[in-house]
Amino acid sequence: MAVRPEGTPCWADAMFPDLEAAKRFYGELLGWTYGESAVEYGDYTQAYVDGKAVAAISPQMPGMENVPASWNLYFATPDADATAVKIRENGGTLMTDPMTVGDFGTMVTAQDPGGMYFSAWQAAAHEGFEKTGEPGAYAWVDLLSRDVEKTDAFFPAVFPFRVRRMDVDDIDFRLWSVGDEPVAGRMRMTEGDFPDEVPPFINVYFSVAQVDDALATVGKLGGRTVFGPTDSPFGRFATVLDQQGAVFSVIDLETREGDVPPFI
Repeated sequence: MAVRPEGTPCWADAMFPDLEAAKRFYGELLGWTYGESAVEYGDYTQAYVDGKAVAAISPQMPGMENVPASWNLYFATPDADATAVKIRENGGTLMTDPMTVGDFGTMVTAQDPGGMYFSAWQAAAHEGFEKTGEPGAYAWVDLLSRDVEKTDAFFPAVFPFRVRRMDVDDIDFRLWSVGDEPVAGRMRMTEGDFPDEVPPFINVYFSVAQVDDALATVGKLGGRTVFGPTDSPFGRFATVLDQQGAVFSVIDLETREGDVPPFI
């Protein structure tokens, strides 16, 4: 697998208060199996579908017991040091300086000027997702921002995103592409849809074969649906909370309804 172009989503992971509970939840929901936990990296545990790496989970680090569980997305970079400089120069905040992780690669974790967490990954031995767009694997990401002016100025300055606006009334959505390939969306968080206490966040979508079956499994395992299910030209999807409070979405990419809206 070739290293992904700069700005392309290349990996996702999450930290949980209860790692074993997370393994059971995502194992049943998404069909994940797991490799051995890497003790030297805080029991970091890779998840697999059909033997291909699709994500990772780990226990929360000491001192983070009151931090809500959440999914984190990594954007590919050829130079983590240069990306860190661009993050600082454009008003972002580095949560970690560029950090080499064994022979796997180099990571940077940061916040955009509006407070949204994200990471960048300079691949070495670990190039990221080995499977995408198939059931159990990563499918898409939306970045939900309260301060879209700051987010819109920041991310295309850090990564080489081509930005287009969805030409639909009452929806403030931007599509980010690397070259001609759409890679992420930016959605405005409106007061009517999101309580004030919900911070800006990255919403990772995982592909499933059937959304309604997935939602039934989420409920059975102690999670809950917070939006949807909804049909769209991009797939039938819903947003959920797992049983430890991490938000993500599930999408059936094969079940589509309606015409793709224009982007300008």
